Amino acid sequence: MSEIRVRQTGRKIVCEAGDNLLKSLLDAGVFVDNPCNGKGICGKCKIKILSGDVSSMSETEAKLLKPEETQAGIRLSCMVEVLGDVEVETLQKERKHEVLTKGYMPQFEKDEFEDGYGIVIDIGTTTVVTALIDLKTGKELANASMINAQKHYGLDVLTRITYEYEHPECGIRELQEAIVNSMNAMIGEACQEASVSPDEIREIDVAANCTMMHMLLGVDARSIGKAPYKPEFVEAKELLASEIGIEAAKDTKLYCLPQVSAYIGADIVAGTYVCELQKEKGNVLFIDIGTNGEIVLVSNGRLLCCSCAAGPALEGMNISSGMRAAEGAVEDVKITEDGIKLTTIGNQEPVGICGSGILAVVKELLRTGIVKKTGVFIKKDRLKEEDYRYPMIRMNGTKREFILHENPELLVTQGDVRQVQLAKGAILSGFVALLNKAGIRMEDLDKVMIAGQFGAHLPAESLVGTGILPQEVGDKLVYVGNSSKTGAYMTLMSRKVKREVEELAEQMEYMELAETENYERIFTESMIFPN
Repeated sequence: MSEIRVRQTGRKIVCEAGDNLLKSLLDAGVFVDNPCNGKGICGKCKIKILSGDVSSMSETEAKLLKPEETQAGIRLSCMVEVLGDVEVETLQKERKHEVLTKGYMPQFEKDEFEDGYGIVIDIGTTTVVTALIDLKTGKELANASMINAQKHYGLDVLTRITYEYEHPECGIRELQEAIVNSMNAMIGEACQEASVSPDEIREIDVAANCTMMHMLLGVDARSIGKAPYKPEFVEAKELLASEIGIEAAKDTKLYCLPQVSAYIGADIVAGTYVCELQKEKGNVLFIDIGTNGEIVLVSNGRLLCCSCAAGPALEGMNISSGMRAAEGAVEDVKITEDGIKLTTIGNQEPVGICGSGILAVVKELLRTGIVKKTGVFIKKDRLKEEDYRYPMIRMNGTKREFILHENPELLVTQGDVRQVQLAKGAILSGFVALLNKAGIRMEDLDKVMIAGQFGAHLPAESLVGTGILPQEVGDKLVYVGNSSKTGAYMTLMSRKVKREVEELAEQMEYMELAETENYERIFTESMIFPN
């Protein structure tokens, strides 16, 4: 047996000789940022080895670290095997994250309740939001939110599905336990705040994307991750909450909203219902921007929908200086002749760049001509030394980088711009493909509704400035907030809404982008940034 001692806390963790350092720390509840789930590609699970016996550094690991980091004893914990007793120092702290809990609420008729309480939960890939509702008054008494605890198994749905493939004996159970334990903690927190006993909860309504819903119910999600991407179920589910380990009354019901397909889940059905798209007479586009961009278009009463793999860049991941939307994350940028002006979450010292921040900086790089519409950095030798942009660009070998902030060093690389470009191409191409299918033009759109945690933080100038949304809709944007949670609230409060949401899911037509005519050309054209 080996022992890992964590310098900051003095905590001692026992593991087997040869065990992976990252896994040992995560299993013991020690926070280590690991966006790629230990795949050795993100380079962010850094840890300082102070003493002890560990495996030697591989060439792959060395390439992901700076020379000064390797000299200081810094390693990537996902690539380190614990061979004997070792002392480490963690280099990151878990920061307070911004989580969106509110959203647009339409008028609707509620059922009459004599007493009791309900819980509504929005389970996203990144965040989970819970609210305690007084059924008699419909009032929200308390809420709680947290980062999805499944982050330890990967930051996106495909990485978590891969975990199920790699751990067939325990993966499904572990992922279910992670989210159920989180729900129990949040329900307990909300009940405590409102002085309510969990035994008084009569019903829990959940909206989530399709993968999260499978993992919540302990249903094998592996079929979602490979062609033909067919989920095990899409219909609404109703069962006792106790069946999956949720701590409430013995007869507390769990209601899971319906889904459409593997990548159009209950969260999008909820948002579509909340925004009353099924009642719209004109042409309206609904979009939830995140790791996946889910889009619904209503035109002449027809509801078309698609999902595009935007990737984790828009959540601040796969970016060299990227991070989630937490305190200290750069969320807005202005490049001026007097220098670079940054805005951070919580007005803290900058420590990284979140999704809205990377979009803001790319928008500014395009506006100032530092990046061309092809996504390539301008050559530094084309600029005069007295040009205000000249010192902002530096050469790293043959590669050009933009210096966003010097201490700590925050860079925007060519690879970062490409990640944003891929996300932009995915979302815009989905947008265009749906319009083509419906036979309408951009200028025919009456409204574009932006939903979700990430979308709420994106000003129109960033969306249009990077070309994620075209110029024609810049003045037609409507922000609706957390429509997933609102949809769960509405089903909790009304049996009629439950029926209507289930009917709506059946009316929504899913379009597979990969099978769309000329989709490769549409995607390629959508990759080009605006002038």
